[in-house]
Amino acid sequence: LRPQTDPEMLTSTFTRHTTKSFYYLSLIASTTTRTMASLPSTLTGPPVASLVPPKVCQFGPDFTDVPLLETFKVSDSTSVFRFGVPDTSKPLNLSTCACILAQAEIGGEGVVRPYTPISTNANVGYFDLLVKNYGETAKMSRHMHEMKVGDKLNFKHIDFNVKMQPDEFMKYDEILMLVGGTGVTPMIQALHAILGSDKKQPIVTMLYGSRVSSDILGKECLHKWAADYPEQFKLTDVLSHEPADSDWKGARGYITKEMIAECFPAADDANKKVMIFVCGP
Repeated sequence: LRPQTDPEMLTSTFTRHTTKSFYYLSLIASTTTRTMASLPSTLTGPPVASLVPPKVCQFGPDFTDVPLLETFKVSDSTSVFRFGVPDTSKPLNLSTCACILAQAEIGGEGVVRPYTPISTNANVGYFDLLVKNYGETAKMSRHMHEMKVGDKLNFKHIDFNVKMQPDEFMKYDEILMLVGGTGVTPMIQALHAILGSDKKQPIVTMLYGSRVSSDILGKECLHKWAADYPEQFKLTDVLSHEPADSDWKGARGYITKEMIAECFPAADDANKKVMIFVCGP
């Protein structure tokens, strides 16, 4: 499921499981053609652990409209949208991996979709959403891409949609992330909490499936973090529709059962605690 799925599906958007330990040293592939100066700091900066407990988010159970402050174009189909918060002297205060609901009247219909910000609670007065425009069939993402600075959008947060408690990641020795498309946004939140912590860090391995290299959302921060934290974060991009004549040197195809079995053989130490995150199509 994409993070833009219907609110009734929220409890399935981000799932976690514990199992035996897995480990795989992966390839860091592809680099962005965008200049870092044209991108927001939430895509180019270091990981920041700025954790808050549940039930302190600025958005409550009722929709509140906030303005679009700025738009950063990441690719032809993807942008980062920076929205204000009700109290601009404070951060959003959203717990790690939780989502907020966006609502708008589009074509006479009330449309609601969940999104996980890529910004952290270290960012005061705003939050950033990384959104891909899926075209006519994806009403909310198309609506956001048509918004202008100053336009307002409604948001709310429901307390039951809390996936992780503060510092819960540190209970595990290794973490496996299986990601597809826009499902990367809660993973970015988790990586902030893990890599940005000064506590003992679990090893994180990510298999990230996209269609083509230009569709790899968040690659600016993911590739940088994989390079900066090689012992803690192992990243493999997997492309399903990359042209055969491209210069892509990474993995191709889909994230299958066989690929997972090959990339993550069971570790000898069965006593290791491992968490598995799954989010995406």
